Amino acid sequence: MLRHETKEITDLVLKAAKKARKETDSEPEPELTKPIKWPVKCTVGPGLEGAIACETKIGYVNGSKGWLVYRGYDIFDLCAYSTFEEVSYLLLKGHLPTVTQLGNFKKKLIQYRHMPNTQRLLMSFPIEDMNAMAALRLGTNLMRHEFTYDDTDDWRPDLKSVIGADEDSIPMETVPRGEKRAIYEFGSKERGKKFESDSLGLQPASGLDSCYHLIAGVASIAAAVARIRAGHLPLEPDPELSHAANFIYMMTGRRPAPLEERVMDIALILHADHGINASTFASMVVASTLSDFYFSVGAGIAALNGPLHGGANEQVLRVLNEIATVDNVKPWLEKIRKQKGKIMGFGHRVYKAYDPRARVLGPLAEYLAKNSESGLKLLHIAQALEREVASSFGTEKKIFPNVDFYSGIVYSCMGISPELFTPIFAVSRVAGWTARVLEYLENNRIFRPRAMYIGEFEKKYKPIQKRT
Repeated sequence: MLRHETKEITDLVLKAAKKARKETDSEPEPELTKPIKWPVKCTVGPGLEGAIACETKIGYVNGSKGWLVYRGYDIFDLCAYSTFEEVSYLLLKGHLPTVTQLGNFKKKLIQYRHMPNTQRLLMSFPIEDMNAMAALRLGTNLMRHEFTYDDTDDWRPDLKSVIGADEDSIPMETVPRGEKRAIYEFGSKERGKKFESDSLGLQPASGLDSCYHLIAGVASIAAAVARIRAGHLPLEPDPELSHAANFIYMMTGRRPAPLEERVMDIALILHADHGINASTFASMVVASTLSDFYFSVGAGIAALNGPLHGGANEQVLRVLNEIATVDNVKPWLEKIRKQKGKIMGFGHRVYKAYDPRARVLGPLAEYLAKNSESGLKLLHIAQALEREVASSFGTEKKIFPNVDFYSGIVYSCMGISPELFTPIFAVSRVAGWTARVLEYLENNRIFRPRAMYIGEFEKKYKPIQKRT
């Protein structure tokens, strides 16, 4: 239940929702919201843009209208009334939990947040000198080693049961037609029988329990990385705190106020899932080979580390500090336009309307900045830049702030260091990664797109002595 101390935050979200709903209609895209009859015809651009890879019930993004939907629920309603634990359960299970179901889920998260051996192993590496995302990916692998039997000598995939799956040796140049059910499933009795009563308490590296472990564990690892990089020892989780509050506590060493906890909760909800983006696709590709969930999430972290995917909010802060004053916004923008440079935090590959996540984060940044002199300065520059971009490019170009434009200000006002912004993204998105992987494996088919060959033919081999 949400606390009365955070009612102002809820009201801000509901106000943003009301404005968003006034500016759009309620009709989804009919061609993208119906069951697929394989093979499907679609227009595909470079980087597989526009390609239809699978069906999903997890999330829906309508870029032309600025919609973000999780399992049928509007993102504004989830931000206003829900928690990250509830939303994670929703993404994984397909429905909001009952009181008992949520209680059991929270008990699992409390259990899996506690990982002293993984933290001890992590501290044996030079975390202080590593990129925070590299350290987070390392920590995920260490979690896999500590909690699962997939790294043990005795564990081997049962190749006889896998051979009927969609492995790469099957000719894939024919038109794929899909299957009605998964040919091979991670949670099958056959695969798990060998380790049903493992004496070390180890578990499979794939399945629903692994999803729970990763959602809890990635947050603990990210917090430990933050502590180690700041020269402090990692902290044990507090079983009395929520997921968002525990994350702040384990990262900063202080128990957050209800308002700060609520803001983090909303930030995590907003970033939990967003269609088949680069990191989600990377996770699904790895899982489709029948690798495990830990390696799949590691692939998602690796993709998120790329500057074209994660880290933009960190760059937005750099830009705002570079602009320095509200009076310098217009000259700075003119200079960037002449240089044909990119304005960080604006525009989106999907959205041609105002990003619904930015609609929520903007008011939150304004609310938090009231109590932060440096935050207020950044906010005023950001708001002036948004006005200038809108007036310079006009509404016809559909360039609006995206999720990264205000999220950095929100985190800064909470005292979080910029190099931790992308790890926070991963702490949230792991819920979407695991849910998407879990769903895809129900009807798994290994990803195998083709490339158009534009090279030469019939070249003659020359001995090395005759090559110039």
